[in-house]
Amino acid sequence: MNNASRKVIITCAVTGAAHVPSMSEYLPLTPADIEAQAVEAAQAGAAILHLHARDPRDGRPTPSPEVFREFVPAIAAKTDAVINITTGGSTRMTLDERLAYPRLAKPEMCSLNMGSMNFSLHPVAAKIPSWRYAWEKDYIEGMEDMIFRNTFKDIKNILAEFRDCGTRFEFECYDVGHLHNLAYFIDQGLVEPPLFIQSALGILGGIGPDPESLFAMRSTADRLFGRDNYQFSVLGAGRHQMSLVTMAAIMGGNVRVGLEDSIYVSRGVKAQTNAEQVRKIRRILEELSFEIATPDDVRKMLGLKGADKTSL
Repeated sequence: MNNASRKVIITCAVTGAAHVPSMSEYLPLTPADIEAQAVEAAQAGAAILHLHARDPRDGRPTPSPEVFREFVPAIAAKTDAVINITTGGSTRMTLDERLAYPRLAKPEMCSLNMGSMNFSLHPVAAKIPSWRYAWEKDYIEGMEDMIFRNTFKDIKNILAEFRDCGTRFEFECYDVGHLHNLAYFIDQGLVEPPLFIQSALGILGGIGPDPESLFAMRSTADRLFGRDNYQFSVLGAGRHQMSLVTMAAIMGGNVRVGLEDSIYVSRGVKAQTNAEQVRKIRRILEELSFEIATPDDVRKMLGLKGADKTSL
């Protein structure tokens, strides 16, 4: 689990819930678009697909199981990628709304934010000259007064509930304190290795997007969990995406890209598909002599139950 084999997991976060349609005309909004971009990303080398749903009428985030069912089964049928369903949803959703589809799908993986936090893109609103849909402006500006909620009790209940169906987690850690929260749940017997820790750098409200922050997250995880007990992965928000994930791989970790995390493929150039970002980081990794992990590799590395044991 310390990447001695130099196999690097590429996760692709396809659409997310933070970015709005006015930020990029390439952000996948409809079930058909999400399906097509996810399948292409898997073909490009993403072994894990991290999925949110959006209302096809106007692109707003939705927890609706009916919408998820319009694209998740098709993705599972067309790829062997590990399907990772969000439990984070958006800051506007209740916990039960966020868990509605994961409870039905019982996927191999779900994401799990390891604490309540300020999570905001509100400064971006001033840079958007016009809005495609009426809901977007209030959604982005309103983040200034919103909290993403995941209390200790919320996390405990999610861990206990999904342990029964064998779902494992992408533990999303936006600051050093989130790593300590994860250690607490290990002490409580609700989490056991192998862990998949996703360090999220560069979100306003979380740890910053600088190398020192990445070193702090890695060294803290080593101290708390022992390097042999976890897989370390990194996402970099916005323009910090490629530099931070490349650094993560060099440090023995894994990478996450996708339009959820950044709408760009290079400075000032918007990514037209998620696969563009996957192909770019794959090229960088292979030029650095890393091997790209396959979905089967990931299932072994993370101790996953297998796609045949889900209800996708």
